[in-house]
Parts: sequence; C-alpha cells; structure tokens
Amino acid sequence: MAEEIKNEVPGTSRRDFIKTGTLATAGFMIVPRFVLGGKGFIAPSDRLMIASVGVGGKGADDTSRFDKTGKAEIAFLCDVDDRRAAGSIKKFPKAKYIKDWRELLDKESKNFDAVSVSTPDHTHAIVAYSAMQLGKHVYVQKPMAHDIYEARLLTEAAKKYKVVTQMGNQGSSNDGTRQLAEWYDAGIIGDVDTVYCWTDRPVWPQGIPWPTTKTPVPKELDWDLWLGTAPQKDYVDNLIPFNWRGWWDYGTGALGDMGCHIMEAPFRVLGLQYVKDVQASVGSVYVGEFKRGVFPDSCPPSSHITLTFPKTKKTKGDITVHWMDGGIQPERPAELGANEKFGDDGNGILFIGKKGKMMASTYSLDPLLLPTSRTKEVTVKQEYKRIPGQSDGHYGQWVDACLAGYGKMEVSSPFETAGPLTEALLMANLAVRGHELKGGHVKLEWDNTNTRVTNFDAVNQYVKREYRKGWELKA
Repeated sequence: MAEEIKNEVPGTSRRDFIKTGTLATAGFMIVPRFVLGGKGFIAPSDRLMIASVGVGGKGADDTSRFDKTGKAEIAFLCDVDDRRAAGSIKKFPKAKYIKDWRELLDKESKNFDAVSVSTPDHTHAIVAYSAMQLGKHVYVQKPMAHDIYEARLLTEAAKKYKVVTQMGNQGSSNDGTRQLAEWYDAGIIGDVDTVYCWTDRPVWPQGIPWPTTKTPVPKELDWDLWLGTAPQKDYVDNLIPFNWRGWWDYGTGALGDMGCHIMEAPFRVLGLQYVKDVQASVGSVYVGEFKRGVFPDSCPPSSHITLTFPKTKKTKGDITVHWMDGGIQPERPAELGANEKFGDDGNGILFIGKKGKMMASTYSLDPLLLPTSRTKEVTVKQEYKRIPGQSDGHYGQWVDACLAGYGKMEVSSPFETAGPLTEALLMANLAVRGHELKGGHVKLEWDNTNTRVTNFDAVNQYVKREYRKGWELKA
C-alpha cells in the first residue's frame, strides 16, 4: 500500500496546494498503476506513462530514448523555457505541455506513472523528491543531487516510497564496468589500493567573477521558476542553457558533470561506499602580478582531489581515489606503450593493483589490462549479467523495471548505489570549497552517520545549503 501523502509540493503553500490541486479529496492517495492492480500488475497498455521535466538539451535526448523503447509514452512535457521545449513539443504533439513542474504534479499526477528529471543540478532533488512522495518512479540526471543532504534524502526516499529509481549515468549499463569487475574479482591485477580518475572538463567558463551587466529576462523564460531553490539574483546572459554548471548556486562543476560517469567503475569494482576523508588542491586565476583572483561564486578552473575510502569486502585496506579535472592527468603507467592512448585522451580511469594495472575511458568504455597485450591473452568467467544495448539500454532497463514494479527487477544505477557515489563527488566539492575558505590545503574528516565534517565546521554550510524562501526541501 502506498504511503499517505503528507507533504505539499515544495514552492507552494499547503493551502494553495490543497485548494487548487487534485489532492482536495480527504484521504485521497496517489499510487502507481501497478499498485492499484495488485502485486505484479502491469498497466493494461503495457506502456509506462512518463512526465518529462526539463525537455531541452539532455532532457530532449532522455525523452527520445524513453520513447524509443516502445514501452513508454511521453504523456507530459515540462520546461521553464519555451524555447528549449520547442523541439520536444514538436516531436511529441500528443504530450501535454506544462511550464511549472509544481502544477504538473499538483493537477496531473493521476495521469502518469513516472517522472524523468533533466533540469540543472540545483533543482534535481526538489522535483524528484516531490514526485517520489506521490509514489512516482523517477529517473534523475547525474548528479542526482546538488548537496550531500539531498543525495542522502533521495536515497532514503526510494526505500520509503518504494519506487524504482535510476540515475542518468548510462555508462553504468555498459559492458566495460562489468568486465573490469570480473578481472578484479578473478585476481588478475591483485588487490587495488589506488585509483586515478581524470577529465578534461570544465569545457565551460570557471574561475570567473559573476557578471555585473543586467539584461532583460527573455519572454519565453520563467526566471523565478528556473532559480527555484537557488538564491534570488537578477537574470544574466550566458548562464542558460549550459554555463550554469560552473556556478556553485546551480551546478557542481566538473565533478558533477563527469564524476558519475568516470567514478562509477571504481565504486562497482571495489565496492566503495562512503568517504572517510578528502583533500583538494585547486588551480588559480591571476588578475594581476602576484594578485590571485578570488571568485567564490564560481568553481575553480582545475583541481586535484584525493579521497580516502574505508576497506571494503573487496579490498584488503583503505582505498585512495585521485580525481583530476581541468586537463590535469596522472603520469602515464610504465606498462603503456609510448604511443598508446591513455583513456580517451581527455578522460579516463586507472586501477593500480599489487599484481598489475587496468584502465578504461569515459563511461568505462575500452577496458584494458596493462600491458594492453594482456587484454586478449586473459580470459575470465563472466559473472555479471550484461545489459542489452549497454548505455542505450539504460533507459529501457528503467522502463521495464517500472512496469514490473518496485523490487521486481534490478537497474544499473538505483539510488541505493547512485546515492553513495553522488555523495562522494559532493564530498570532493566540499574539499574544493574548503580550500577557498581556509585559504589553502586542508583535509576534511567525515562523520558519515551524522553527515558532517568534524574538523572544519565552516564547510558544513554546504552539506545542506540554505534554500530560497518558499522553496525549502523538507523530509
């Protein structure tokens, strides 16, 4: 039986929500169709009714991929910007378009089964959590949340509301991450205690001051709705639709963009969970001779972050994971030929074991043992089920699991595993921000039970940020 709905949609008053919405009937509960039909029920149409929130750019791609499964119907489209939504509206003319996601959940929740969230990072959690409270399955783009508090809240909500969840790190459905795990499980490279992960991101401006030139808000854009949980600020050019990634109020930098793709394999292969401690060094921008620019609103241009994870069931001791962005890369391993590619040039993963090394590129593609000649020489038993279509099948896998019902089918990146992964990346960002607050290198020690840094309280303000009034996210 679905949980009774007790919380209003954030951003609206409870009085307005009850007065204007479909929840006006006393004791009325919203439950997915498979619950209404009993255990194992599948909708008569055998199609999952999806409401897509954020339907431009990556959201447009996500929506199309759900449609291509042949088992889903795009029932609703939702976007704060009519310009960005135009392509999806044209492609799915039967879908109802609603600009405000709160109105979508308020008035139409009985008409869809699941919600896809492809908005900027700072609104992932508030949309997803509101949908989960209504018993809706959710697919959320990476990273699943902007703050550690939000990631933990969504992870717990998946169990509480018994909904199928999937994060949009599609590489978790690739064969590569499973091949790496099989090599490791077979003892091919021995025990691993060090991993390097790197990316060429950011490929958008970072380490810059907030623009001071005010410009009119485009008539097609609901700026207040786009801001959502973020602090009130005047509209500026070149923030939407992409460059928000480099601003702390909205994005999570290079880690948020690529970390879930690149660090997923170490989490799967080594059974990583929550971070023990983290430290960071960051790149600087100089605005004059010996005058370092300080831009607290913006993520830095580059960073090298070192995360320590406690011993797991698959390791003999603690594991050190190095994250490098802004073009910084680790030293090429001696076993790699001078002209052989190291990852996919700009991005990669390197596992260092007691008996050998292995590597892969973005999304865990092109897994290789080192020296690379070993890759064809070594054969191990296939332990892990492959996903049909690999990264393309990431979408269909979630659709199938939703149709089957909670707990009936596995998915590659449920919040159970996506949550700890996301928290690790956000913990790394705490170290980046701590570097600015401290004025230099500091190691943050993490109390996972109480979700707080124990030795540098100033960064705890970023574990759970202060939400704009009227947009609070409450458990």
